[in-house]
Amino acid sequence: MTTSATAPSEPVLGPLGLRLRSHRDEVRAYLTGFHMSNVRVFGSTSRGSDRETSDIDLLVQADRAPSLFTLARAERGLQTLLGAPVDIVPDDAIRPDLREQILSEAVPL
Repeated sequence: MTTSATAPSEPVLGPLGLRLRSHRDEVRAYLTGFHMSNVRVFGSTSRGSDRETSDIDLLVQADRAPSLFTLARAERGLQTLLGAPVDIVPDDAIRPDLREQILSEAVPL
């Protein structure tokens, strides 16, 4: 029997994954207002190993490069909505040494 190292098809296993899933449409609509789309979850939430004290890592496609102020504003808004810290990473800003791991874990929201 072989096991797959791929992420689950939806981020739903842990407490933050369930919360994120229940607010999926709101998160996508909110990020659209910041010209961000193709929202994907990575990290502990995508693996289902998140806890109440975890953060939520989101990978996004940005229509234009967001400023640090714009990213911080978007993260704060989502933190208020989801009740957990949120980190947003534009897909063209992934550190090269983390790119393969992040993309392999990324699950569409």
